[in-house]
Amino acid sequence: MLVSIIIPYYKNQFYIKKTISSILKQTYQKFEIIIINDEPGKFSKDILSSLKKKDKRIKIIHKLKNIGAGRSRNKAIKFAKGTYIAFIDSDDLWKKNKLKIQINIMKKFDYNISHTAYYIIDQNDNKLALRKSKNLNLKDLKNSCDVGLSTVVVKKKILKKDRLFSNFKTKEDYFLWLKIAHNGEIFHYIKHPLSYWRKTHNSLSSSIVQKLIDSYRLYYHFENNFIISIYRTVILSFNFLIKKKNDYRLL
Repeated sequence: MLVSIIIPYYKNQFYIKKTISSILKQTYQKFEIIIINDEPGKFSKDILSSLKKKDKRIKIIHKLKNIGAGRSRNKAIKFAKGTYIAFIDSDDLWKKNKLKIQINIMKKFDYNISHTAYYIIDQNDNKLALRKSKNLNLKDLKNSCDVGLSTVVVKKKILKKDRLFSNFKTKEDYFLWLKIAHNGEIFHYIKHPLSYWRKTHNSLSSSIVQKLIDSYRLYYHFENNFIISIYRTVILSFNFLIKKKNDYRLL
């Protein structure tokens, strides 16, 4: 079965080649790669055009203006031909057996969506921590977003028009996970660490204030209640701090 791999690209020329290389080395080879170029200009087009020459399965969609990661992924979903969709950011990496393990498990148990454990790495690919999770339902996800974007594989059929990424500056993926969970889906957890999330300056640069604002907006969308939304935003922030503390205990 074909897997559509979606990558939003914006000013990440230092890591995109490594990301693509980790995909092309997959032991499961039935895939297409859809890169949404969210950085208008000749420089980004040249970089991505050179990558496209490496493999005919790489497809580039150039945007005339910056639309953000969430909307970029939504655009790519419309073009995707795969039965399954996998997400990866343009500075993250996959283990070479990532797709094979995950797709085989999803087919065996007929999962609609799955996620895995993943390593946190620095700018030089050094492992900093291992982040684990569990099977997650709506109740779990309301309290903490324990889903790594670059670990997720989902059947395209459950990504309906009302179940896509938000246009928030942050938390755009968390919005989609809650949308999916509201439909009764379980995020099935695979304990194997199959992805690497890169901790860079850019990944830390979103302001705390912006994250709090987007968390509140996200919860208000679902709860439509000011007090509950504030409460859930506080709980989410508290659980995030605990998660970070637990990550670094594994070093």
